[in-house]
Amino acid sequence: MRVLGKWWAAAVVAAVVAVVAGVVVVLRVHDDPSTAFQLRDGVPWPAEGQAAVEVEGVGSLGVSGEQTPVPIASVAKVMTAYVVLRDHPLAPGDSGPEVVVDRQAEAEAGNDGESTVWVGAGTEVSERDLLSLMLVPSGNNIARLLARWDAGSEQAFVAKMNRAAAELGMADTTYTGASGLEDSTTSTAADQLRLLREVMRDEVFRAIVAQPSVVVRGVPGRYANTNTLLGKHGVVGVKTGSSTAAGGALMWAARAPGVPGLILGVVLGQGVGGPPAAGLATALATCEPLVEGVQEVLARSARDS
Repeated sequence: MRVLGKWWAAAVVAAVVAVVAGVVVVLRVHDDPSTAFQLRDGVPWPAEGQAAVEVEGVGSLGVSGEQTPVPIASVAKVMTAYVVLRDHPLAPGDSGPEVVVDRQAEAEAGNDGESTVWVGAGTEVSERDLLSLMLVPSGNNIARLLARWDAGSEQAFVAKMNRAAAELGMADTTYTGASGLEDSTTSTAADQLRLLREVMRDEVFRAIVAQPSVVVRGVPGRYANTNTLLGKHGVVGVKTGSSTAAGGALMWAARAPGVPGLILGVVLGQGVGGPPAAGLATALATCEPLVEGVQEVLARSARDS
């Protein structure tokens, strides 16, 4: 029997199905029997949805699932941040220009059924702080505010998002809103990995998504990061997403001992059709052993080389 690493003893109960061609084993987790993995080449890939993983400066570690466009929910905000930072770049430690909160952003803070952050019309909030409120607690109204500030209207900004996707070679991606609320915003794990590779080159973006929580002057309260894997297993970001149509999704980045570049990964389509919170919980439960499994494979490769 192959030794699978530390995650085996903590997470896995038993092998349920073995597929001889390709040596794929489906495994289930103690605390969530609905969450299953396919063990392939030592990596516990999600048994549902789709995923893609690579190492910076090394290349792809593979994909799983059919790479067909699916709703991605708030993972779309990563492209919103990419376009805003491309149009209005920030130096490390720079807060950027002040943005005046408009009445629409305040009104949308009360929208039921979506993730929002309360902001008052007329309040001045820096570009960096708005990016934090969009990426850390996943404020939909903040994403749309940034879109209007950048391009004059959300529609004009969405056109920029799609142009940026085309420039990055994301041929299976369509953006229809800045927040990801619309189920018509679709992509693949492989396409989103292309974006992740590019956006993680921005030091300001990396610093924002690594924050466990955020407090912003003029905005009441402390907002926790929706990515609860942050700080575990070397995870340093990046962005969650969840809706009934999208299920749970996670774009993530992690460090591994002895590996100079970050491990970058995207998982989509976990727990589709159920409550968004349950889908997100499934995505996080799926990604935790995936991160550990990839780290173990890299460590074993380093020892054997």
